[in-house]
Amino acid sequence: MKKLLSIIFVFTMFFTLGLKAFADDSQEALNFFNSYVNAANTYSPTVATMYSPNAKIIRQVVKPDGGLVDVHTNTATYIKQMKIGQAGARMRGYKNTYTNVKVTPLGNGAYKVSSLRQPKGETYKLKTYMIVKKINGKWQIIEELMQTKEQIFLKYAK
Repeated sequence: MKKLLSIIFVFTMFFTLGLKAFADDSQEALNFFNSYVNAANTYSPTVATMYSPNAKIIRQVVKPDGGLVDVHTNTATYIKQMKIGQAGARMRGYKNTYTNVKVTPLGNGAYKVSSLRQPKGETYKLKTYMIVKKINGKWQIIEELMQTKEQIFLKYAK
């Protein structure tokens, strides 16, 4: 009986520590997302360093008829376009508000952070998610999907 209780105790300890590690990583993923939102809304150059060099970037264009078109790009092109767009965004005071933020573990140390994004001055909200993972001790975005109503992105659709 003592042996059985010892095994149950040890198993419970490992299980509890495992849940704590999961909760800590989940919270870290959320903290990383919040730091991304802050950096993006303050036009910080650190946003560019938050992406993995080979991240999968998807802009999902919401067409006027409600149809969706995925536009894929690579990290380097996206960061180049983002830096160009930041000047205009800063002048207009453009910011995004994120609501319904949810962190979901995907396994292999990756977490999906889903939310609804509301551009400043708009009444609609758009779906967005990013998959984040700690790489070499640093959280990075390895995949991102953001819906947009900007039809100009359609010229990049394949």
